[in-house]
Order: sequence, then structure tokens, then C-alpha cells
Amino acid sequence: MSLIRAITRLPRAFDPDLGAEALAAVPGADGDFAHLIVGAGGSSPFLNGLIQREADWLVRAADDPDDAVATCFADIRDLAPDSLKPGLRQAKRRVALITALADLSGVWPLEKVTGILTDFAGLACDVTIKSEIATLVGRNKIPGQTRDDIATACGLIVLAMGKMGAHELNYSSDIDLICLFDETRHDPDDFHDVRQAMVRATRNMCSILSDRTAEGYVFRTDLRLRPDPAVTPVCMATEAAERYYESLGRTWERAAFIKARPAAGDERAGAEFLTALTPFVWRRHLDFASIQDAHDMRLRIRENKGLGGALVVPGHDMKLGRGGIREIEFFTQTRQLIAGGRDTELRQRGTVPGLAALAGKGWIPGDVAVRLTEHYRAHREVEHRIQMINDAQTHKVPQSAEGLERIACLMDTDSAGLVADLTRRLTEVHELSEGFFAPDAAPPASQTPDPEAFDSGVLARWPTYPALRSQRARRIFDRLRPELLSRLSRTTRPEEALLSLDGFLAGLPAGVQLFSLFEANTQLIDLLVDIVGTSPALASHLARNAGVFDAVIGGDFFSDWPGGAALLSELTQVLATERDYEGQLDAARRWNKEWHFRIGVHHLRGLIDATAAGRQYAELAEAVISALLPVVTAQFAEKHGPPPGRGAAVLGMGSLGAGRLNAASDLDIIVIYDPEDTDSSDGPRPLQTRPYFARLTQALITALAAPMAQGRLYEVDMRLRPSGTQGPVATSWASFQNYQRTEAWVWEHLALTRARVIAGRSDLAQDIEDLRRSVLSAPRDRAKVLREVAEMRERIDAAKSPDGIWDAKTGPGRMQDVELIAQAGALLSRSAARDVPAGLRGGVDCGWLDRDSAEMLQDCYQLYWSVQAAARLISSNPLDSADMGEGTAAFLCRTTGHDSIDSLEDALGQSYDRAVGVISAALEPEGLP
Repeated sequence: MSLIRAITRLPRAFDPDLGAEALAAVPGADGDFAHLIVGAGGSSPFLNGLIQREADWLVRAADDPDDAVATCFADIRDLAPDSLKPGLRQAKRRVALITALADLSGVWPLEKVTGILTDFAGLACDVTIKSEIATLVGRNKIPGQTRDDIATACGLIVLAMGKMGAHELNYSSDIDLICLFDETRHDPDDFHDVRQAMVRATRNMCSILSDRTAEGYVFRTDLRLRPDPAVTPVCMATEAAERYYESLGRTWERAAFIKARPAAGDERAGAEFLTALTPFVWRRHLDFASIQDAHDMRLRIRENKGLGGALVVPGHDMKLGRGGIREIEFFTQTRQLIAGGRDTELRQRGTVPGLAALAGKGWIPGDVAVRLTEHYRAHREVEHRIQMINDAQTHKVPQSAEGLERIACLMDTDSAGLVADLTRRLTEVHELSEGFFAPDAAPPASQTPDPEAFDSGVLARWPTYPALRSQRARRIFDRLRPELLSRLSRTTRPEEALLSLDGFLAGLPAGVQLFSLFEANTQLIDLLVDIVGTSPALASHLARNAGVFDAVIGGDFFSDWPGGAALLSELTQVLATERDYEGQLDAARRWNKEWHFRIGVHHLRGLIDATAAGRQYAELAEAVISALLPVVTAQFAEKHGPPPGRGAAVLGMGSLGAGRLNAASDLDIIVIYDPEDTDSSDGPRPLQTRPYFARLTQALITALAAPMAQGRLYEVDMRLRPSGTQGPVATSWASFQNYQRTEAWVWEHLALTRARVIAGRSDLAQDIEDLRRSVLSAPRDRAKVLREVAEMRERIDAAKSPDGIWDAKTGPGRMQDVELIAQAGALLSRSAARDVPAGLRGGVDCGWLDRDSAEMLQDCYQLYWSVQAAARLISSNPLDSADMGEGTAAFLCRTTGHDSIDSLEDALGQSYDRAVGVISAALEPEGLP
């Protein structure tokens, strides 16, 4: 159908000169088509620019706009990866232009306009995400997936939410997406690699769509509707999302899923996910509580956006303001939530179909549905014209006379008529919708905490805290307080959680910003309550260091782990901004606390497992040492001159060297220096090389371990250095080589299997690593090694007994025992690998351990590590089954994959027994065959 022959209305030119300029770009236009070009280009600078840029295409497209759009879509599907960005932007310009002209001229109704905009958004997402997946598959970044899997994006699901989900995108809309991946398509052992790839693909998709280039942009993307956006990656597993909605999903999220639709990627898996979510969205009973929830949301929107007060059309927000689009949507969705669980015909994504279904089932009067539908369509048309002016994501009626007249010209009316019509419509929508809500309804009794449930003395002192002294802070907190207390009352030990929360509040210097954040992002209240109700160690840290929540407020607190190199770069920049040495040390402590806290929160919330947490704690410690060593050295050099020779290197030992720490780990290090041929330093107060490096090492230990205003960084243990506590704190490179080759005990070579250079000059670090590999590659007397390992095991066992079943670290058959066997396996197999699995495989390779025994020990070790990492995060004290709260038990079960704490306890006991048997047999004189 020709656009030219179907015109039913025409805009007027606000600026005739601009209109003439637009027409000049389309010299073949005449009649109504020419009037359309003049009116659109003369009132909208954005459309004027599009007309001039796409004039040749427009002439052809006007003959058949439907075919023009279809051709545009077909071209998008054929775009090569390197043409994706410019190709999509050209398509966006053309779709935006023809859609605007068909809308302004009355050729396409509202539903077709929003439908084409939505289809384009879905297609853009689909081709972009599959292009990114194809790249990752080509680089073997998605284990087990081939090019045949690209058609379904390897299980990556893009759900369209909000207006995109309902096929109701506005003219300059953001697109609200939830990105998930079907983890059942992948090997469980590949989960973390797959998740990392899916997160990368999602981020790249959003970047390709939203980045502004010389060609423009495609769509601004918003991923904040996903489960707990403050604590989850941008793409998460469907199983984790289902778990969240089953346990934590809120009414607004239920309402959001009314419109959810698979739009790109693996649409079949997306449909299955939405089917699985049906019980969450659509309750089987009549859910009248959702009316109050929706009303509360409306009030919060009004208050947060400053949209209360009398109705004034200039400056009015057509979406969120009184009588606006959101009120019609809330009106519709609330009733759908009330009854949609019982009546599937009410489960309509679109607002207009939803109103019709509600009227057809008698949930609202038919005339109300008709009037709200009419007003909804009229509101959306006004919204589109507001956005057409400058392609701006705004919903506000212009305040200036000029701005109002531009909108009026696009609608072929005058500003007075426009204001009168909008006033009538907005007023009627507000009157029709407001009466259906229950503004005075009290929250259900089950959600109101018993005032006697908490210590009144603790509650009474809250107003005296600095964070609650201002009237504004108290007013916001008063709205938060019932929710806080309600959630505290549902923790395992409400009184303990209350005291932890009390400590947190007492430490806040100010409250308005943080309380406002909590009010606007209630998932952060979940986070706070989760911490104070589950992890006394994290809660205690939070109470003493409330400032770490500054990091939570930051936009990247819950983003993916950046890696050690990025951490080092960031901390180096932080330290460079400080003017003095003390300031640098305090800054390092603040920075480290934020990242340390972040790892703990991610582990507690299940965003990472114990293995990932162990690696992250180790990378954090390595970044701290690497960044501080040059700072400490520079400070020391001011008095005593630069380090002689090649300077000092820090050798990480034990868990640090193996790259796996827990929340409470200390750092085992050895400092090795190489003065080369230099006898002393060259500075204001020169020192001989030995005392120079001894004192430099002490300065480094002080920087790491000394308690300061911001606390301490780490406990430091140097007992693994040559000659132990009797030897010098810093060892020369020559002495270290000689000692390792001629004097070291077997246990010291066992320790060397986990050693890794953490900081220092690269050439010295390489020499140390070469020495380590040389020493470890030397042939060994197996009987002697096993005998000394057995004796060492006996000494460890005699020195300390385990603190009950939950002490997974110390004792026969436990972590240290397995680590010792792995180190022996590495030594006997002449392996330079540092981790436990590699050491156990080494034991198999050299014929000392059989494969089944090694695999059993590895499984036991993984269980031990999961328990140990969780236990150290929960508390610095040994866990006790008799005093274990539900939160602790749930965390332990989740991190180990057990259904109950009893099952986990049984598994630990059995693992200890089995490991003891295997290890004891392995250390018999002949060892295992």
C-alpha cells in the first residue's frame, strides 16, 4: 500500500524555512506527500535530518512502506559481522523515518507503529547476539558448542520486557531486556566458562546497540529488570533466575513478567523459562494484596519523580505523571495479577488487549475499558510526537510556548487545543484509575513485625545516631523501618541480626543518600539483612566499616570479577593519587576492604562458588603486594637510596602461592633479594645490602600487617623462609639457591611445590621460578620422601587436633592432609604444578597413587575447601552443629550442593574416614601399587 495514497492527516511546519529545506532534499515529492515532508521536517529537527540523509531511499520507500520495512529487515539478517554496527544504524534511521511519517500521516495505526519498532528491536537483538555468539564459538570460548549451535545462540535467551515485550515500544524507547542462558545445554564442569562467555556476549550486544557513533545508535539497552540486578551478572543461568523468583520475587517483578516475551537468541528455551515461571507470576488465588503493592509503587514513583501536586500540562510527564500512561498500565496489570492465576485469558501482554480481556470477564466495566483504551492510544501518540522532536527518551510535555507549539504542529492543532485536550484526558484517566486502588489499606499482618519482637532499648537509640539526626533522613528511614524489621524478624536469630544492624547504623556518618538508595532499590535491603542475618563475620566487618557500602552504591560492585591485572592497575592508580605514605597505606586498606567485602558478598549470595572466591581472594592479595612493594620501596629509598642490584622479589608460599585463599587467610611469603655485585645502597643514609633488605622487608611487613586507622591488610607469616624463624627475614638470591640445592629439608621442597613469585623485577622472578623448577625436577628417593612426609604428618597431627566435624582444614584425612599428599605427588613426579589436582595426578603419573584414590582425594578436597571457605566467611570461630543457625546451614548446603546440613555432616565424616585410609596406605613403606 502506497503511503502517498493513504494519507489521512498532515502535520504543519512550525518553521516553514526548515520545512522547505526538507522538501528540497526530496525534489520529486508533491501533493500531500510534499505537505507531509514539510510538516514533519519543519517541526522536528530530528526528522529533518533523517529526511535529508535518507532522501533517495525515502522516495522509493513511500511507494510501499511495508515492503520497505520488510526489505530493511531482510538486509539486517544478511549483515556481515564487520558491517553490523553501521548496518544496524542505517536501518534504524530508515525505520525511524518511515515509521514517523506513516504515524504522522495516519497511514499506520498506533499498534502497527509500535509493532514495527518492536520487531526491529527484536531483530537487532537477535542478529547482534548471534553474531557475538558466533565469534565466541569460533574462538572456542563456549566449551562443547559448535557452529550448529549458533542458530539458537548456544542457549542464550533474550527476554523482552516492558513495552518491548508487549509490542508497544515508543518512538525513542529504551529496550528493557533480561538475558539468561540455559545451563542444561552445557556440561556442568564448563559452567563458569559458559557463564563468562554469555556475560561477554550480552555486554557486547548492548554495546553494539547503544554506542553512539557518527552513524547514530540503535537502541539504548537496560538490563536492570533482571533478578536482583545489584547482585547478579548481566546474564545468568535460568535455574538461578527461577530460584530467585520462587524465593525473593516481588509484586512489581510479577507485573513486569506479564509483558515478558522471548525476543532473541534461543526463543524456545525462553518460552520454557516463562512457562516455568508461571506459578510465580500467576498466583492460583485471588491476590488482592497486589492492589496495595501497585498503589505503593505509584506513590513511590510520584514522590521519587516529584510528580505530585496539581495537574499542569506544560512540563507534565505523560508516562509517570498524574493520569499518564503508567497509571493505565498499573490499572490493567494489577487486575491481571489479581485474577490471572485462575483465568488464563487475562494473561495478555499488551495494555489494550489486557483492558479488553478484563472487560470481557467482568473485572472492569466495559465503558471504562473503552475510555482508557482511547486515552491510552492518545497518550502514546502525544508521547511519540514529544520524542520525534529530537529523538530524546523523554515523556514530558514541553514547558515553553515554542515547544508546545511544535507538538501541536505535529498533531495539526494549536497549543491551546492541545493543552485543553490533554487536561481532559489526564484528568479522566486519573479519576478512573485512582478509585480502584486502596491507598489506606494496611499491610498484611504477616508482614508487620511484632513490636515486642525486638529489644526496645536498641530501637530507641536509633534516632540519636548521626545518620538519623536530620529530618529528611528520619522521614526516609521511617518508611524503611517496617520493611527492615519485618525482614529481620524472618532471620534465624532476629536479636543478633538486630544488633548487627544497630552497629551498621551507628557507624554511618550520614543516612539520606544510603536510605534513599535502599528505598529505591529494595534488593539492597535484602543484601543488608542477608549479611546481618547469616554471616556474623561480614556483619561485624560491616558494622565497623560502614563506609564499604559506598562501593555497593557504585555501579560496578556486582559486575564480573575484573582479574588480577585490572586490580593491580586500579590500586596503583589509587595509590598514585595520595600525597603521602600514610595516606597511601590507608588508601590501600580502604580499597582492599571494599574488594574483600565484595568477594564475601558475592560468595554469600551464591554469585560465585568457593573455588572462584578462593581465586579472587588470592588475586586480591597478590594485587595488594604487587602495588605496595614499589610504594614501600620508594619510601624506604628516600632515606637509604634505591635497592641495590636487582632489588627484592616476594615469593608467595602455601595457599597464596597456590592461588587459593579464604576470607580469613594470612599470607605466607619469603623475600628474596639480589644485590648482584653491590655492597651497599647509595642514599642519604646508605646501608649494607643485608641490613638494607632486612629493613626493607620489615617495612613491607609493617605496611601489610600493622593496624592503622583503616585496620590492617593481612596477617603475614614468614616461617617458611630458609632456616625458619632463626634465619634472616630477607634471603639473598645466592643464599636461597645454595640452600635449596644443598641444605633444604624434604618438607621445604614440599613447600616449594606451591611457591610462586608475587612481586618484583621480572628477570629476578624468572630466575627464582627457573630455580624452583630445577630443584623440583631433581630425582627423589621415594622411600625417603614418604618417610619424611609420614613424620611431618605425625608432627602436624600432634600439634593440633581438629575443632570438631566442621574443621575441614586440620586433622587426619582433612585439607592439610590432602595438600601434603598432593605436594608429595608433585615432588615425586618432578612436577612444577602448584594446585592440589595436579599434585594428585603427579602421584598417579609416577606410580605412587592409583587413579581412583587420587580422584577420591580430589573430590574430598573440593568438599573440604567449600566448607572451609564458607566457614571462614561466616565466622572466625569454629562452627558448632548445636549452635548453627538456619542461615549458616543454608549457606553451607548451597555452597557444597547438599540438601540438608545432616547430609553434609555425614558426607564430611565419611570423606575424612575414606581419605585417612587412602593417605595412610599411601604412606606405608611400599605405598599403593
